Amino acid sequence: MFSKACEYGIKATIFIVSNSSEGKAVSLKEIADHINSPSAFTSKILQKLVKQKLIKSTRGTNGGFHVPENALKNFTLARIVTAIDGDSIYKGCGLGLEECDESRPCPLHHRFKSVRDNLQHLLETTSLEDLAKDLKKGNVFLKL
Repeated sequence: MFSKACEYGIKATIFIVSNSSEGKAVSLKEIADHINSPSAFTSKILQKLVKQKLIKSTRGTNGGFHVPENALKNFTLARIVTAIDGDSIYKGCGLGLEECDESRPCPLHHRFKSVRDNLQHLLETTSLEDLAKDLKKGNVFLKL
C-alpha cells in the first residue's frame, strides 16, 4: 500500500516522536537500528522530512532528530504519507490504471473509492503522538 520509503518514514517518525515527548533527540543510527532499516536509505527519508519541516535535525554531540513539543499535538500520519508518497494513495486506481475516474472508471473504481476515503480518514485522524504512546507502553512494536 505504502512505498518502502513511506513505511520506513512512518516507523522512523513514530520512534522520533516517542523520544521527542521525553525531550530527547535520536541519532540516525538509533533510528535505523530501532526500525531495522538501512542507514543510508533512512537518512534520505529523514532529510526529506526535515526539508518538509515535519521533523527537526540538530547537529552536534547532543544532536539528532526530534519533533518540537508544540508540533506533537497536530502531527498525523497523513502528513508523513503525503510528504513521502504524495497524494496518489487517495487518488490512485485500485487496478493501477493510469486513467481511472468517475467518467471512465475501472471495474473496481466505485468500490475502491470508499476504501480510499476510509484510508484518508484514518491517516488524517491518527496522531503520531498516540502511536508513540502505544510504542512506549509496549503495546505495539516497530520491528520483529
